[in-house]
Amino acid sequence: MPRLEKSVWDIAVFEAQQQDIASTSQTEEEASLEGAENNVLILGSKDAGKTSLILRFLEKEERPKATMALEYTFGRRAKGHNMNKDIVHIWELGGGISLSQLIAVPITENTLLNTSVILVLDLSEPNKMWQTAETLLKNTQEQVEAVISKVSTYNPKIYEEIKTRAWKRIGEQHPDRDILDPFPLPLVIIGTKYDVFQNFESEKRKVIARTLRFLAHNYGASLQFCSNKMENLMNKAKQQMSYLAFGSSVSIKQGVQDHNKPLSIPCGSDGMDIIGLPPVKESDIGRSAARTPMELWKQAFTAFFPQESLEKEMAADPSKDPQYQEMAVDNVRAQKDKELEKYRKKLERKAKTKQLSGSMGDDG
Repeated sequence: MPRLEKSVWDIAVFEAQQQDIASTSQTEEEASLEGAENNVLILGSKDAGKTSLILRFLEKEERPKATMALEYTFGRRAKGHNMNKDIVHIWELGGGISLSQLIAVPITENTLLNTSVILVLDLSEPNKMWQTAETLLKNTQEQVEAVISKVSTYNPKIYEEIKTRAWKRIGEQHPDRDILDPFPLPLVIIGTKYDVFQNFESEKRKVIARTLRFLAHNYGASLQFCSNKMENLMNKAKQQMSYLAFGSSVSIKQGVQDHNKPLSIPCGSDGMDIIGLPPVKESDIGRSAARTPMELWKQAFTAFFPQESLEKEMAADPSKDPQYQEMAVDNVRAQKDKELEKYRKKLERKAKTKQLSGSMGDDG
């Protein structure tokens, strides 16, 4: 009989299952201490500070490490004076847009109704901003729609429930109701590296700020600018995350809409009349081929800030990163690499022998 060997993936799956068993046991043990559970998916620009935001929220004094793919952590908060605890499951997608297919992992039939999204955009790189936001929001929305389609087979009212929740966040009587396109899940857009952004020319700041205000308002999202070098702004971003995670109040007495200041705009508090028209000449608007406000704003923003290609923006190879070492997997991987190298050299020898035989035949 042929010898059966475990592949690298077999070992990896086994290790993951063992960890899941331990995690499940711990979860069952703590079940009586748990209250509400929510999920927060954090995605956005590469190296924009997503991990720093999570560490600040969890109050962990750690150096942030690069996120290779999709990383999971959780936070707990005591609920009242009893022993119950609210739990938030935090999923961080690394690699910018390169690994957006992993969005399907945290958004499932079981998590659909208690999942929120934080889109983190790097204010210092406007030439990547629109493509990042467009791609990640589109892929997230497609995953949500796919899950809704599955759920609707046994819960036909799920679509209406999602839609009702979205309009409740914005305000059912909002004057812009007829032109908005609410995101199906609670959404917060956080613009990071405000310390760099504040030194941009006034016109650039204005275009970026107004465009992000439009995006946030169109999707029914809150908008917050922050910088990990400015404590007061990080606290505001932390409040936004705490609101999604535990339903905590966000202490924003009055929204900040001035592009000369760090924006802080609660969901539903902005308006198209206040934001104004896209940054293009009024005469050009009539000649534009754009069919929706979103297309018109995209056209205007990308003309002002031509977008760089993000197709090659891939995460580093995690197999070479010491923080992801797994002895069993790494040993099998090393063995497979040796076998591959041995096989490659064997093919090279065969090719040389064949070439040599051909040359001798020609000489004859």
